[in-house]
Amino acid sequence: MLTVKGLEVNYGMINAVRGINFEVNQGEIVSLIGANGAGKSTILRTISGLVKPAAGEIIYEGKNLLADSPRQIVQKGISQVPEGRHVFKGLSVEENLEMGAFLRKDKDQIQKDYQEIYERFPILKERLKQDASTLSGGEQQMLAMGRALMSKPRLLLLDEPSMGLAPIFIKEIFNIIVDIQKQGTTVLLIEQNANMALQISDRGYVLETGEIILSGSGEDLLASDDVQKAYLGG
Repeated sequence: MLTVKGLEVNYGMINAVRGINFEVNQGEIVSLIGANGAGKSTILRTISGLVKPAAGEIIYEGKNLLADSPRQIVQKGISQVPEGRHVFKGLSVEENLEMGAFLRKDKDQIQKDYQEIYERFPILKERLKQDASTLSGGEQQMLAMGRALMSKPRLLLLDEPSMGLAPIFIKEIFNIIVDIQKQGTTVLLIEQNANMALQISDRGYVLETGEIILSGSGEDLLASDDVQKAYLGG
């Protein structure tokens, strides 16, 4: 579904991503794990068209995305939930969800999808008219995910969905990610909580200073001595 080949991204003189290669197959949850500054968020922003790479290819469903704008990338079925959630302050929960569907024309289906979002995130239905910025961190994360899902993505990019959340919300967010996958959406997940991420992932890649140093199934990476020592406190 998604193949990244020889991707290099520079910020000035800093080589943030160094010729990485990875793939995401349809129906999978794939995790990118690594410490702060490893290049994880840069990779997602490049896939979304927000950052232009110095070299490499990003092939989605057989076509290179590098010439596409972020808007075109969303239209092709890729949506991102950014790190820090970034809900629209001053807009209600309902208006934030509407923003997720702004490129869609299928009005009847949009109404059905709102109902699905309310069923998946019942707290949002209770808060429809509330300013999104007044929600708790966990509620804002649910809203950000609901907003992305309203674009009907085939590939969902999640950037640190558990960051800053209370433990009770973290478990709920990961359960929601698994449910989203079961409903047919492919997920590329960036997470510092390597233990939780790998538990739900079909496969994973470990990044260190812009390079992939290890890859394998979620189960194999959880059992890896190197991963245990570096990321799981083993």
